[in-house]
Amino acid sequence: MLSPAVTAYSVVCATGYGQAVLLDALRERRESLSVNDFTAEPLPTWIGRVPGLEDPRWQLPLALAPWDCRNNRLAWAGLNTDGFAAAVAAARERHGAQRVALVMGTSTAAIDATESVYRLQDAPGGIPPLLLQPELHTPHSLGAFVQRALGLEGPAFTIATACSSSAKVFCQAERLLRVGVCDAVVVGGVDTLCKSVLYGFASLELLSAEPCRPFAVDRRGLNIGEAAGFALLERAGAPLKLMGYGESSDAHHMSAPHPEGLGARLAMEQALSRAGRAPEDIQYINLHGTATPKNDAVEAALVARMFPAATRASSTKGWTGHTLGAAGCLEAIVTLLALRTGLVPGILNTTRLDEECGPQIRIENSTADIRLAMSNSFGFGGSNCVLLFGREAA
Repeated sequence: MLSPAVTAYSVVCATGYGQAVLLDALRERRESLSVNDFTAEPLPTWIGRVPGLEDPRWQLPLALAPWDCRNNRLAWAGLNTDGFAAAVAAARERHGAQRVALVMGTSTAAIDATESVYRLQDAPGGIPPLLLQPELHTPHSLGAFVQRALGLEGPAFTIATACSSSAKVFCQAERLLRVGVCDAVVVGGVDTLCKSVLYGFASLELLSAEPCRPFAVDRRGLNIGEAAGFALLERAGAPLKLMGYGESSDAHHMSAPHPEGLGARLAMEQALSRAGRAPEDIQYINLHGTATPKNDAVEAALVARMFPAATRASSTKGWTGHTLGAAGCLEAIVTLLALRTGLVPGILNTTRLDEECGPQIRIENSTADIRLAMSNSFGFGGSNCVLLFGREAA
């Protein structure tokens, strides 16, 4: 495969705005989750809410007003963090707007705006005109908004495969670059908190009433979060590379993983094969690790079987919550930060690991010279995606 360079990236999540803030939260093991205050009706859980997203500074400019909703405001915040929009503008200047593609991952798009329309149907004064903009109420709302905001004219795609959505954007980007469709690709994932998702996961009895504890013997379920993550991929120009990827489908169950992790294993093996690497070459794995009973047990057993004891592995959802369609990109960025800085995050909130966990899964943070790292994303419906990132020697 091509092994494109990751020349820029940005992140906004429950820890705050930017790579540096996320890195500090990981390093200091700082709690970022909070008691649910998003739903007016009682829903006893914790959430990973982005602080200050409602501030006027994230209001969309007039030219982008037809896309105004919480999800696109979060995307706007991500684009204007870590100098990402400027990096894309420079790439657009280098390659031309028609040669920069866009691939976005999301599981809910702007469904919070659609929810608002239903809630306001019988309200005095009716539905505000801005909420009736057709641009909002489509699965491609996010992609259309980001393409317009960045002034891009190349191919634009939206991938919606549940919680693997914004991991799969990296795979699509590599293919677009390899076959010459474009010279640069903006990839990303954005999902905001919305009532459909919160109550939906509650109905599945998957939410924890406490801060989530990935891979803990006493784990009780997940916490929903929100995030925006973006990356710019080009053929060259940076030491951080996408070295391999794997995609698979369990075809087993709508909301439960294959009990033996067959699809997840296939995706891991594909990623290693594309990179020409073996399991013992991997120094860190950012696990999917949602803190739900079945997911963690299957993933832990799989890692214990496949990787040597020296491999470090952890889930970082205790810091951010499970950000659904944004999780793949968010956790890819955590993996890139580990490669760049040598900080290997552990697991927040967990004190005792499940017996399914092998020596690979570590609770405490550590530091190491990480050169090759993996990021796992497994979605409802058995949609699996595994990314392999590497750092070239200076």
